[in-house]
Amino acid sequence: MKTTNEIIIVDLEATCWENDRIPIAQQVDIIEMGICKLDLISNTISQKQSIYVIPERSEINRFCTKLTGITPQLIEEKGIYFEEACEKIRDEYHPESLTWAGYGNFDREQIIEQSDWLGIENPFSGQYIDVMYEFKRHFRLYKSIGLKRALDYLKIDFEGNHHSGADDAYNTAKILNRILE
Repeated sequence: MKTTNEIIIVDLEATCWENDRIPIAQQVDIIEMGICKLDLISNTISQKQSIYVIPERSEINRFCTKLTGITPQLIEEKGIYFEEACEKIRDEYHPESLTWAGYGNFDREQIIEQSDWLGIENPFSGQYIDVMYEFKRHFRLYKSIGLKRALDYLKIDFEGNHHSGADDAYNTAKILNRILE
C-alpha cells in the first residue's frame, strides 16, 4: 500500500452546485488544496496548510460558499493559479517521490483532470492511497463511510471545520495513521 515513511495527505475543495447541477459552460475547478504530511515513524502530522486556487472554468456561488466557507473575495485576496499551487507543493513537499493519499478518489481524479486540462504535469507520484477504501477494507465494513463517521468509528474527535481542505486533510491523516499502526 505505502512506499515511503512519509505520506502526503490531500483534500480538495472544488466549485460545486446544488444537486450537482453544473451550469452549461462551467466545469468543476479546484478552489482549495488542503495538504499535510504524515510521518509514519514519529506518528506526527506536519506542514498543514490551505492553498487557495483561482477557478478558471467556473465561479464560486452561494451554495459553494455555504458548504466550504470559501468566498470569491477570499480567492481574490489569497488565491493563486492551479499551476502555481502545483509548483508551491513541489517546492515545499517534494511529492514526486512520496506516496500520497486522500479520502476517496475524487481528489486524485480531480488533480489528474485539472493537470491534463492545463497541460501540466501532475505534481504527485503514481502511488496513491484511497483512505476511504482502506478504512472499509481494514475494518471489514460492508460499505464505505464518510470522513466524520470514520473518525467517530475510531473514537477520534474531528479537529477544525468540515469542508476545510486543510482540516479534512489533517483528519484524514489521523485515520490513515491509525490504519497503518
